[in-house]
Amino acid sequence: MYPPELTKPMAEELTEAGFTQLSTADAVNEELKKDGTAFVVINSVCGCAAGSARPAARIAITNDKTPDRLLTVFAGVDAEATAQARKFMLPYPPSSPAMAVFKDGRLVHFLERHHIEGNSAETIAENLAAAFDAFC
Repeated sequence: MYPPELTKPMAEELTEAGFTQLSTADAVNEELKKDGTAFVVINSVCGCAAGSARPAARIAITNDKTPDRLLTVFAGVDAEATAQARKFMLPYPPSSPAMAVFKDGRLVHFLERHHIEGNSAETIAENLAAAFDAFC
């Protein structure tokens, strides 16, 4: 587990943009079983989370169509919540960072680390915006 003083600014990059940080499995279950759409970011301390994933998430949510709920869990911090979120993301293997769009509790779009790493925030945001347009 990472120390909170290290990860707090990284988490705040999303929570200050309107994301709700989930820290328990029950909170994940409650949010992802709701009707409507949800965008979930599995946050991470890695460089591709800082340089691409978090900025892309913030850009993507400026799209005309956006999910009903913006959610995040932090790998290495919110262990229980992250493990539960990953169950909803099966059959994809665990990945940090990762981004998922859900509609009525069903996974409809997923970006694994290999889709994020090496891509610009703008490119990732365009991918997410297209998913928001299709499912929101």
